[in-house]
Amino acid sequence: MATITAQDVNKLRTITGAGMMDCKKALTESDGDFEKAIDYLRKKGQKVAANRSDREAKEGAVIAKVNAEGKRGVVVMVNCETDFVAKNQEFVDFASTLANIAITKNCNSVEELKAAAFNSDITVADKIMEMVGKIGEKIDIGAFEVLTAEKVTPYIHHGNRLATIVGFSKTFADEQVGKNIAMQVAAMNPIAVDRNSVDAHTLERELEIAREQTRAEGKPEDMVEKIAQGKLNKFFKESTLIEQEFIVDNKKSVGQYLQGIDKDLSVTAFKRVSLS
Repeated sequence: MATITAQDVNKLRTITGAGMMDCKKALTESDGDFEKAIDYLRKKGQKVAANRSDREAKEGAVIAKVNAEGKRGVVVMVNCETDFVAKNQEFVDFASTLANIAITKNCNSVEELKAAAFNSDITVADKIMEMVGKIGEKIDIGAFEVLTAEKVTPYIHHGNRLATIVGFSKTFADEQVGKNIAMQVAAMNPIAVDRNSVDAHTLERELEIAREQTRAEGKPEDMVEKIAQGKLNKFFKESTLIEQEFIVDNKKSVGQYLQGIDKDLSVTAFKRVSLS
């Protein structure tokens, strides 16, 4: 039986982030073999995950990041079970690290992110299992979004419960411009960039609702379609980013704000991820 020293325990804690007693037990069970001890802790994490598979992980942290060139951004949501864990700095740092990995490894999906190397020894998926074993809660990547454009701006709302990334058609000098639009997406939750980006199903549903509302108001049938189109225009102004009232200056729309900055500047796409 190998002698397990305090230095051995601390070394394993540094490598895995697991608790002291868990590390000591892992080394004891593995007869001092570090690789076997790490596998033991992973298996412990997997066991915890399996035991908590029926639990709901609705809390967590949402992180937005862009690459050094400012042309590619990601939003990563890492879920846990309780608000207590979600607010823990170690958990927030873990979520931030996953977002950094998604950027540096050019991940395009949750599956690619989980398969990416967390460090030289383990994958992101393995590290998640270690975190499960350490924290004792169900932990998983709940959402992942990626966006590329000539300019991408991130925004993380206070408390890490909501984050956005917005793509623009060209670069601009004032970073506040991008932040203003990213904050608009966070606050107003538009369904599309503009009216031309709204899918056909949503358009038809909104028109049908408008028609039924108009008929319920007792309007003549020959006026129903015209009034419904008017209601649809109101829907566009409330629900599409470019036509929304600008939250920083409600005397203009988002589109008018952008035109005032640069007549050739436009939003190409956006992503918004929020804890429910």
